Amino acid sequence: MPSVALGTGAGASGVLLERTAELSVLADCLEAIERSSCGHVLLISGEAGVGKTTLVRRFCDERGQSARILWGACEPLFTPSPLGPLLDVAEGSGGELKAVVQRGAMPYEVVTALGHELSARAPTVFVLEDVHWADEATLDVLRLLARRAETLPALIVASYRDEELDRGHPLRIMLGELATSRTVGRMRLARLSLGAVAQLAEPYGVDAGELYRKTAGNPFFVIEALAAGAEGIPDTVRDAVLARAARLSPAGATLLEAVAVVPPQAELWLLEALAGDAADRLDECLTSGMLVFESAGVAFRHELARLAIEESVPPHRKVGLHRRVLAALADPPGDALDLARLAHHAEAAGDVDAVLRFAPAAAARAASLGAYREAAAQCARALRFGDRLPVGVRAELLERRSYACYLTDQHEAAVSAVEGALECRRQIGQRLEEGDSLRWLSQVLWCPGRAMEAEQAAREAVTLLEALPPGRELAMAYANLAQTCLAAARAEEAVRWAGQARELAERLDDTEIAVHARVTIGTCEFAAGGKEKLEQSLELARRAGLAEQVGRAYLLLVGTAVGARRHGLATRHLQTGLDYCSDHGLERDRRYLLAYRARLKLDQGRWGEASEDAATVLRVPRTAVTPRIVALVVLGLVRARRGDPGQWAALEEAWALAEPTRELPQLAPVAAARAEAAWLEGDRDAVAEATEGVLPLVLEAKWGWLAGELADWRRRAGLGREVPAVAAKPYALQFAGEWARAAERWRETGCPYEAALALADADREEPLRRALEELERLGARPAADAAARRLRELGVRRLPRRPRRATAANPAGLTARELEVLSLLGGDLRNADIAARLHISEKTVDHHVSAILAKLGVRSRREAARAAAERQIRRGDGEPAQRR
Repeated sequence: MPSVALGTGAGASGVLLERTAELSVLADCLEAIERSSCGHVLLISGEAGVGKTTLVRRFCDERGQSARILWGACEPLFTPSPLGPLLDVAEGSGGELKAVVQRGAMPYEVVTALGHELSARAPTVFVLEDVHWADEATLDVLRLLARRAETLPALIVASYRDEELDRGHPLRIMLGELATSRTVGRMRLARLSLGAVAQLAEPYGVDAGELYRKTAGNPFFVIEALAAGAEGIPDTVRDAVLARAARLSPAGATLLEAVAVVPPQAELWLLEALAGDAADRLDECLTSGMLVFESAGVAFRHELARLAIEESVPPHRKVGLHRRVLAALADPPGDALDLARLAHHAEAAGDVDAVLRFAPAAAARAASLGAYREAAAQCARALRFGDRLPVGVRAELLERRSYACYLTDQHEAAVSAVEGALECRRQIGQRLEEGDSLRWLSQVLWCPGRAMEAEQAAREAVTLLEALPPGRELAMAYANLAQTCLAAARAEEAVRWAGQARELAERLDDTEIAVHARVTIGTCEFAAGGKEKLEQSLELARRAGLAEQVGRAYLLLVGTAVGARRHGLATRHLQTGLDYCSDHGLERDRRYLLAYRARLKLDQGRWGEASEDAATVLRVPRTAVTPRIVALVVLGLVRARRGDPGQWAALEEAWALAEPTRELPQLAPVAAARAEAAWLEGDRDAVAEATEGVLPLVLEAKWGWLAGELADWRRRAGLGREVPAVAAKPYALQFAGEWARAAERWRETGCPYEAALALADADREEPLRRALEELERLGARPAADAAARRLRELGVRRLPRRPRRATAANPAGLTARELEVLSLLGGDLRNADIAARLHISEKTVDHHVSAILAKLGVRSRREAARAAAERQIRRGDGEPAQRR
């Protein structure tokens, strides 16, 4: 019988079928890195069994003489080991990387060491296989590595099963964040064609058409069916795998079962402990093609085959195997215990005592590495048997789970866990711990927008803890209540509580709480010199290594600066803050900063870039409401100002998120955006509705910029000309009819759109023409139309050409060149091919493709082509139109 390479789609010649183009892409990427020393990330997706591993292995085999190969594979455990795929890489490379991984460093430290390793010999191919199974720490490493790829002489290849990614999958979230990165490419492997299946089937005398029908061209399915025997084609892959296994001797089958229950691979010492004398049949299993040698043991050639064998093992025998695995792993040849594997096998073996011993320890290990999703899962594993734990221990475990869920935006689970902890604390009368849990409940409730409940819990915590001797818990409760008041725009109250927190923290010599309080006070006093306090607090937190406080200081400093139109200050701290949050795994704070950057670019008139940043934030399905509200406002305003459809969908979603919070910082920006969108449509009643409820609150809070903005939209809609006493200077000048001075102030502030609107208040032709030109340059079509009407009212008849309004078939606001590039994305052309056709540089094509993906809100070139077809976006929709 002819040999067939399992899962490859290869013929007897060993040549990969229908993978020439993919191998060429990999080769081109590596050659480009060899020329420029600038790295690249290639994400390879496809269904299970389509040949991702085989493709990458073939490429690495061909390039092994000219490039260094590093390979890591993720584990299909229910709760994977943190940094699991990097352990083998570190073991093989040694040096700094091994030391960093073994000591349990945070992801950003691992990336630094990995970067040194990838730069040690150029070029390097670094493969991460099956990242759909990756733990959170490994995904953090890949995310950070992708952001630094351009500085590394390495090709980073990550493979994953795209059909297993739901909307909330951590990898799906990471893919969304990398969607517009210029250093990240994508490749999706297709199934084999009927012709390729026929080529594989020919030596077996099998009906190729029937084989293709039953396997749909999946290479693994095809080869398993062929390997099961020419006498018949099994109806399912499971049958094919089991038919192949049935050819083994009884001892070989026993060995196969043992390997099946220890994913991802069985070390040789472990195999001997499990299978006993049957381990002697290893050669038989290897020869059959079912198993292959890996770096540290043996494994199934394909996970689907392992699952088929594992499912076929009778339950009582499976439990027995897991118990033997557990006993062996608890006493390994080395000193280090693999806590995640131990917890996995303990639960599978039904050994509750072992679960309660290993799962909490595995959770602590995961949390120490920043793998909080895995930490939460390990806590949940232990809590399934929580009735066996003392009440106080159960409470502590619930609190640890709540914290891990909070950091991974699993807010419903975080709330449920801390509420369970509260019940435990009350049950055993632990008043101090109860107060601390109430404080934490307040913080967890605020993030998803449950602001009123959050404040109630914050006040209950303070009341309870003030009745006890003062300590760190009370200082934290004061700081948390101050933060809650800050979020509700009650600055004086926030400063008072923060002052109490700072005073107690200094008595306790607690730098973290003192910094927290200083940041709150600096934010409240921003206009009166708080900027310096914020910057000093930021530096103090950095020196003390308080990463969470550094992230909070950055987001409040930048967010407050953007709101006060202090663009220079915001810009000075933005990139540094983004880099810090990326390096330290503060993804939530990073999303805040991205949202504020989107708002900053909107105010600066960089609307395309603002849309891209907003789309990046919105692609991540998180439950923290503030970044989403800011991003939705930016997206809604860009659409409204350009005259594109879809502005109300974004603004109404923002309002639906903001309204339940009843917090002014959430409500006021959305109200202002809705008022502007209504004014641009000439809807006077909608302007009134958007502003009436919020303007008095803004005036009471003495917020000059938002008070002026809300009142100005009312003035423009004819709803009154009373200037608020607290209005920022440019708005006050506009109310006074001093449009020229107002426009100059807006230009000095760096807000070209607002400067043009101020000029449009003029009653003379020359400033109105300048307003029209600037609004046209910005692409602000509705406001430009209003300026043009004013000019016609003055008797001006000839107006300059303007670009044609985007047709209904081009609602994304694509430029003519972007439409040309989009028309070529569906034909499997590389960027170099598109560049040659359009006579532009490949780098320019890269920029256009990134912009197209962002504007269409899609993640891949194929999705972009499909969206263009569905929405009937045509190549000519971006061309200039006739004279007005």
